[in-house]
Amino acid sequence: MNLRILVFFVIGLFIFILDIGFNSEQDSKDIYISDQELTSLLSAWQSQVGRPPSDEEIVNIINNFVQEEILYREALLLDLDQEDRIIKRRLAQKITFLKQETIPDDPSQKELEKFFEQNKNNYYVPATYSFSHHYFSKESSAKEKAAKAFNDYQTHGAELKGDPFFLGKNFYQNSADEIKKNFGELFFLAIENLTLNEWSGPHESAFGEHIILLKEVTAGFSPPLEKVLLRVQQDYLLQAQDKAITEYINKIRSQYRVIINPDYQF
Repeated sequence: MNLRILVFFVIGLFIFILDIGFNSEQDSKDIYISDQELTSLLSAWQSQVGRPPSDEEIVNIINNFVQEEILYREALLLDLDQEDRIIKRRLAQKITFLKQETIPDDPSQKELEKFFEQNKNNYYVPATYSFSHHYFSKESSAKEKAAKAFNDYQTHGAELKGDPFFLGKNFYQNSADEIKKNFGELFFLAIENLTLNEWSGPHESAFGEHIILLKEVTAGFSPPLEKVLLRVQQDYLLQAQDKAITEYINKIRSQYRVIINPDYQF
């Protein structure tokens, strides 16, 4: 009699455990993001960046959180937490590293050649410009002073003298992007159309007026694969690893349900 009771008890316990397992399976795929969690995520982002996130940035913040949570849970399913019980991000990183390790680190020459051709613009070496300039601050009638100085130089051979410039007087092999960053778009447009080894001006920048001497222009070019082989190999592997993680996330993400309070005020 006692044996029968024990058998029924064991069977009942087994059914109870199965019921819990089946009912909790969907719950384990639910990612509930509470108001407090959302507030914490948005506050942390604003503290780092110094402004509230835009709608697009809010979507990215939530997507990053969801991705981290998915990777964390998948890591738990693989018992990765047994040997290293630390924060979720660390576990997500561990499973990320595992997926990345499945990518061969020795791509073939054909794979590299194909990747190089598809991404050739990334390895383009832009044109560079070497020049000197005399600067006239916009706080002190820059245009008039620059025009007079240049006229005196052309007419009487007077020495060109301007105001001190915080970045210096001479620039060697600067790209278009560097010039635009340092001086602004108008200044680069002037540089681009100057005659070599002839003083010209005045030309406007974000800071004032300039008299410019263009000394050298080096044309941009696309280097052959062998010249950038190491960089191409590194970029190939990084892209392959990112693709592997993205495919893995996309494959399992449909199993999860993201729950956010629809009344939360962003």
